[in-house]
Amino acid sequence: MGDYNKHDQHTRDTKELVNTSYDINNDEIFKKYANKSLPLNTKKTRAGLSVYTGAWTVKQQKHLIRRLMFGVKRSDVAAIAGLTPSQAVDALLNNPIPNPAPPVNYYENIYADITNVGYGQPWVNAAYGDGTQNYYRRLSLKSWWMKNIVTQNMSIHEKMVLFLSNHYPVEFSVASDARFLYKYMNLLRTHALGNLKTFITELSKDGSMLRYLNGHFNVKNSPDENYAREVQELFTVGKGTVQFSELDVQEAAKVLTGWRYDTLSLTTSFDPTRHETMNKQFSGYYNNTIINGQTGVAGANEINDLMDMLFSKDQDVAKYFARKVYRFFIYYDIDTNIENTIINGLAQTLINNNWEIKPMLAQLFKSDHFFEPNTMDCIIRTPIDFYAGSFRSMEASVDPAIGIEDEYKSYYRIVRNAALAGQNIGDPPSVSGWPAYYQTPHYHQMWINSDTLPKRMKATDKLLNTNGYYVSANARLKHDVLVYAQSLSNPSDPDVVVNEAVEYLLGVDLSQSLKDYYKSILLGGQTSNIYWTNAWNDYINAPTNTTFAGTVRTRLNTMLTEMLRMAEHHLS
Repeated sequence: MGDYNKHDQHTRDTKELVNTSYDINNDEIFKKYANKSLPLNTKKTRAGLSVYTGAWTVKQQKHLIRRLMFGVKRSDVAAIAGLTPSQAVDALLNNPIPNPAPPVNYYENIYADITNVGYGQPWVNAAYGDGTQNYYRRLSLKSWWMKNIVTQNMSIHEKMVLFLSNHYPVEFSVASDARFLYKYMNLLRTHALGNLKTFITELSKDGSMLRYLNGHFNVKNSPDENYAREVQELFTVGKGTVQFSELDVQEAAKVLTGWRYDTLSLTTSFDPTRHETMNKQFSGYYNNTIINGQTGVAGANEINDLMDMLFSKDQDVAKYFARKVYRFFIYYDIDTNIENTIINGLAQTLINNNWEIKPMLAQLFKSDHFFEPNTMDCIIRTPIDFYAGSFRSMEASVDPAIGIEDEYKSYYRIVRNAALAGQNIGDPPSVSGWPAYYQTPHYHQMWINSDTLPKRMKATDKLLNTNGYYVSANARLKHDVLVYAQSLSNPSDPDVVVNEAVEYLLGVDLSQSLKDYYKSILLGGQTSNIYWTNAWNDYINAPTNTTFAGTVRTRLNTMLTEMLRMAEHHLS
């Protein structure tokens, strides 16, 4: 195991890595938290960062899409099936994302816009109005965000936006002003696959962040240390064995004095009269760096000096970021082995590429480790992934023809379901993000409890019900199982329907006896496949016949309702 400390481990022969023995009894997470009375798999493998060249079946293709996107559809898999694994990763990392049109006034019939923004028109550059109007604009922004997730194209982009919003968050309910929150969202979208150092620099001047962590009130003679602490502890160097000091927090706060946001112009700016111009002396952790105080508008440049100093701790910053990425996309267990074989390699790639995020992601997702069996189907889906991903996997859609108000309400229903299950998009519980990514010993297990599990099952039950979720007198949010069935390769064959439903909707495969049980539902209790085949063909040949449609819809609804209640539906 000592060889895993080599800094060039990512070039080691794949076979050597895979065959290296692994002693689970020395696994740090196991020693702390495992129930040692249960049977154990003592042959746990830990492949490294060598480029994966193994099997490329639906299993590996689904795994890649599930982790980099939300949910998986047959059409997603078909889009990458003809590529190599490395080509598929490149496609998901490099697919250009069009800038979505901004969120609009959907709330006019609920609360008339007092700033004269018309129904269906963007509000992002309008006057503030009042608190009630701002509340509806925040709902509009969340619905817009969820729409971007559900209607995503083949790209990691939306998953990276959520990643950044969790690890560099502002709480919408605290930062409040929806117009600045939209700017924050655009900042995430712009830098989702960009440069980490540039992103943190711009984040430090973002209007929502200035409000959220009190940067707006950080002035000379009364420096506020809130952001100065978090930009070190949570956003860059993190907490390590050698830590920055309280002096570093105090001095960083002085560097950051003078930044302001303007609610009339919707801009952020630097006010030299509020800036501390004295020199700032940092601790030995930062090599006793002195950031020279500057006067006038030149004081704004000190933030760049601060970023240079923070990122000079390149190993600390890069490893801290790599751990965040690993826990978000792979698994929570980072023991000494993973630290040495995966985290160190990713961190060095980030540094070597001058803080560009994409090369590090490419290295991770193209690796043997990413595609090894123990990495697959082992994490509990987040509420957002569960609801938005299931929506995509079921080929469900919100028809814009229902009108702007009902469309936004429909997407907000998905937002609300995820919030009730513990993940309110745009409103993590604190600046640390959602505890599932940092809270030991539970990590991702925190998504499932006696409250959230029944809510997940009830929600999928309701979406599969004929009535679905009430949106308005004219609109319901629901899954159309007839549309879903037609997305399958051969919906007239009950074996295909069951096998492909299991394959794309569940995290892991089922036993043949369970598959036979689900097929019996499609067969209406009969034993021959012809009972489903005839029913389906009757419907296809006369789709407006309510009797034919009702027969196949009832059987599909019953089968899928039971299937989506299974524990396997919560795994990715």
